[in-house]
Amino acid sequence: MAQGLIPATILTGFLGSGKTTLLKRLLSEAHGQKIAVIENEFGEENIDNDILVADTSEQIIQMSNGCVCCTIREDLRTTLSELADKRRKGELQFDRVVIETTGLADPGPVAQTFFMDDEIAEGYLLDSILTLVDAKHGHHQLDTRQEARRQVGFADRIFMSKTDLVTVDEADDLAHRIKHMNPRAPQQRVHFGDVPLDQVLDLKGFNLNAKLEIDPDFLEPDDHAHHGHGHRHGHGHGHEHSHDHCDHDHADGQCHHPHHHAHDDDVKSLVFRADRPFNPAKLEDFLGSIVQVYGPKLLRYKGVLHLKGTDRKVIFQGVHQLMGSDLGPKWATGEHKTSKMVFIGIDLPRDILIQGLEGCLA
Repeated sequence: MAQGLIPATILTGFLGSGKTTLLKRLLSEAHGQKIAVIENEFGEENIDNDILVADTSEQIIQMSNGCVCCTIREDLRTTLSELADKRRKGELQFDRVVIETTGLADPGPVAQTFFMDDEIAEGYLLDSILTLVDAKHGHHQLDTRQEARRQVGFADRIFMSKTDLVTVDEADDLAHRIKHMNPRAPQQRVHFGDVPLDQVLDLKGFNLNAKLEIDPDFLEPDDHAHHGHGHRHGHGHGHEHSHDHCDHDHADGQCHHPHHHAHDDDVKSLVFRADRPFNPAKLEDFLGSIVQVYGPKLLRYKGVLHLKGTDRKVIFQGVHQLMGSDLGPKWATGEHKTSKMVFIGIDLPRDILIQGLEGCLA
C-alpha cells in the first residue's frame, strides 16, 4: 500500500529550555499518533527508561505506548533511511518523526538533509523547526552563544519557557529582542511543555505557501521594513538603529526596554517590500548570486513576489544555499500586488541586499 510522506519536525533549543519536557509530553499524550523520536545525542536528561521497552544495544527502541525512539550513532541520513525502510516493511509503525537536536547544534545541516538527499526527500516532508528559549537564561545564552542565536534565526515557531521565573517586562524584553532576529516566527510562552499539540505538529513551516507570516509590528513603515519605491523614506536606511525603535504603546511616551540597546545581535532580519513588480530575470540572477556568496550566513529566507509578466504570486524560500521557488495562486481581483521578502542571517549585508533588490524592480 502506498504511504504518504512522513512529516518531520526539528526540535531545537538551549540546554535547560524544556525540550525533553515537551518531548515526554508529545510521547505520553494520548493523541493517537505514533511518533518516532530521533535524539541527535543522548544528553544528561534523556527520555525516561520507564517508558522505553528495550534491549538498549539496539539502536531503535520501541516504547510502551508504541512510539519509537532512536539515538543517532551514525549520521541522521542513515537513521532516517533505516526508519523509513522498517516502516515500509511493516516492522515499525509510526506516523511522524521528531528530531531533537542537542543544545548546541546548528539546525541548518539537519534541515538540509531533507532537501539534499533524494532518498530522504522522497520519503519525508520537513514540517518545521521549533526553537525553545529559556526566559530566565535566554538573554545570557543569546549574548554568549552564536549557536543559540542561529537556532532563533532558523525557527518557524519559538516557544519561550520558564516565563514564571521572570517578570513580565523581562519576558517582553526578550521577546522583543528575538523578534528583531526572526520576525517570521510566531512566539508563544509555554509552561513546562504545556502547549497544544496542533501548535507543535503540522505547522507546514517549509511549505511554499503564499502566506508570509511576519509579525505585523514589523511591517509598520517606520520600522525595519524597507519599501523599494526607488526613494528613501522614513528612516528606511537607518537600519542599524532599528533596535532603538519601540513598537509598544506607552502612556508616558517612554520606551521601557532597559536592556535593549546593549544587544546588537549578529543574527538579524531584513524585511523588504515593493509595490513595483520585479523583473524576473534580474531578480533570479541577483538572488542566485546572493545565495552563492552569502549562503552559509543566510539562515532562512522567504518571499511572496509580484513578478512582471505573470498574474500569479511567486513564492520562494530557502535555507543556506538551498533555494526553491514555485508559482502560487493568482492575485485576487482587487488585491494589492506587492512583494514581501524576509531574510534572516548572520551579519547580513543590508545595503547590498536593499540596493540589489531595488535594482531588480521593473
